Amino acid sequence: MSVIKTPHEIAQLRESADLVARTLAEVAKHIAPGVRTSVLDRVAEDFIYGHGAEPAFKGYRMASLPPFPSSLCISINDAVVHGIPGDYMLRVGDLVSVDCGVELNGFFGDSAYTFGVGDLSLEDIQLCTVTYEAMELGIASATPHGTIGDIGAAIYRHCNNHGLGVVRELVGHGIGCKLHEPPHVPNFGSPRRGRRLRAGMVICIEPMINLGTSEVFTESDGWTICSADGSSSAHYEHMVCVTPSGPDVLTTFEYIEEIITPPYRMKALSYG
Repeated sequence: MSVIKTPHEIAQLRESADLVARTLAEVAKHIAPGVRTSVLDRVAEDFIYGHGAEPAFKGYRMASLPPFPSSLCISINDAVVHGIPGDYMLRVGDLVSVDCGVELNGFFGDSAYTFGVGDLSLEDIQLCTVTYEAMELGIASATPHGTIGDIGAAIYRHCNNHGLGVVRELVGHGIGCKLHEPPHVPNFGSPRRGRRLRAGMVICIEPMINLGTSEVFTESDGWTICSADGSSSAHYEHMVCVTPSGPDVLTTFEYIEEIITPPYRMKALSYG
């Protein structure tokens, strides 16, 4: 598919994006101490199938790895991305990054959200706050005649100013009739450098940020990627369409935030 989407294709992607957003909200209803991550995965899978779509991640193949076994990526605490749901039971204080993808009528949706289980440490609240703000700054940079480098530079500058580690091995991407399409959208870069943005592009902007080092390693399961120093990680992702008047965010966190208090809004409550 062309990197420049037609109005019809954008409308289809908007529907897929909305289903992803509603799936994450359904998962949000079940995030609580004692709940196994496999239960969250089953909730999402049933919701996706129930709305006539397919889980985009289940069976996904990458290089020589076995197919990804689950409908969600659920990454806990120091896990950055690609965590495999299983028997782990959520605990108070956990950070839970949930990445969800769907295929609806041949078009893909993709979004991620880091939840908190009960009370969080101030450090983890700050991590989520800065990561969310960085995503918003990246989105604001997704304008016609801007560049991919503008997005990455905005994200990196904000996180670096707060002493956080920006993971370089993992990047955002284009999306359309495939889950991952050109262009790559790194969370670092130089202003006015890289591929020029054009109206009609649909990209996923997704900072993956660590409380400590930017370095990561892959667990023995071949999929789960963790911070090298064991520090917490956060991940927020929106699908964004570049339009002549600026960025149009196709996904939304509004459904989620009707159910839970966002970790990035807990700071004021902590000091209240």
